[in-house]
Amino acid sequence: MRERQDWFEGWRLLAILSLSLIALSLWITSMRQFEVEGVRMVIRFTARSSLLLFCLAFSAAALARLRPNAWTRWQRRNRRYLGLSFATSHAVHAVAIVAFAKMDPANFAEATSAASYIFGGIGYAFIIALSATSFERTAALLGPRAWRVLHLTGGYYLWFQFMVSFGKRVPAMPLYAAFLIPLLAVMALRLIAIPAHPRRRAAEAG
Repeated sequence: MRERQDWFEGWRLLAILSLSLIALSLWITSMRQFEVEGVRMVIRFTARSSLLLFCLAFSAAALARLRPNAWTRWQRRNRRYLGLSFATSHAVHAVAIVAFAKMDPANFAEATSAASYIFGGIGYAFIIALSATSFERTAALLGPRAWRVLHLTGGYYLWFQFMVSFGKRVPAMPLYAAFLIPLLAVMALRLIAIPAHPRRRAAEAG
């Protein structure tokens, strides 16, 4: 088990997850002859894969603190690469959205609003900033305090965006409530794992 975990880590983990997401997205669109319905299926697929990868990255520190074991230590070690895989998933999501807009502008306009452009744009800005500062050199340039502020603010904003994006569909499609469960669980874990000492809280909550 340990050897398998060592193999499935770091840049190899990122490459496998990213290539798998791209391959699955192409396969999904090919099943619909690369028409608009296939593109919309990719939008839904990548929204869910992004949710999963975000929750894995966002809960890594809290789980490692609360339940230290082989899995949570692996998750904590690879939080950066899970986060970058989330960024890849959401990049594919963005490409599919642009394709939808070009292929079916009428339905795209009906499915979007000014608010979705504004808040979605902020979300993507955070994803770019978090990805760019996920490396030692860029993190050092930013400084530890600014890095913590950026990653905490960005993480909580993206959590909120997922809650809104999936939550607003619940009245019409009640099964979407299932996607809120991991988000609420992740938030509960982070709150429970916050240490009592304020200095340690600032250092470990990120």
